[in-house]
Amino acid sequence: MTGHIYRDVILEQHVRLFRGAMGAEFLFMDDNARPHRANIVDECLQSEDITRMDWPAYSPDLNPIEHVWDMLGRRIAARQPPPTCLPELRMALLDEWCNIPQDQIDNLILSMPRRCKACIASSGRHTPF
Repeated sequence: MTGHIYRDVILEQHVRLFRGAMGAEFLFMDDNARPHRANIVDECLQSEDITRMDWPAYSPDLNPIEHVWDMLGRRIAARQPPPTCLPELRMALLDEWCNIPQDQIDNLILSMPRRCKACIASSGRHTPF
C-alpha cells in the first residue's frame, strides 16, 4: 500500500462518497500507517473538506477493525487445504468474512470505552488489548 493507492482506491472511491452521504458531521478515522499520513493523502482530505480524527501515535489497538482483520487472517490460515491461487483466496476471504460471528464483532465495539480509557491511561502507548 502506498499513499497514492490509498488516496486513489480508498479515499477517492469510498471515503469521499461516504462523507458526501454523511454530511458535514462526518469524522474520518484511520491510523498512523505510513500510507495514511502521506502528504498526498493530507492534500486529498483537505481538498475534500474531510476532517480526520486525531489519532495517538502508538495506539493501533484502538481500531476494532484491526482485530477483525486479525480474525479473518487466522481463519484463512487455518483453512485446510489453504487457498492456492487468487480466485480461491477471494472465495475463502468472502466465506470466512461471512462466518465471523456477529457477537465477536459486537464485543469489539462494546470494548471501545475500555480501550479508550486504557489508551489515555498509557498516554497513547501500548495497552493490554
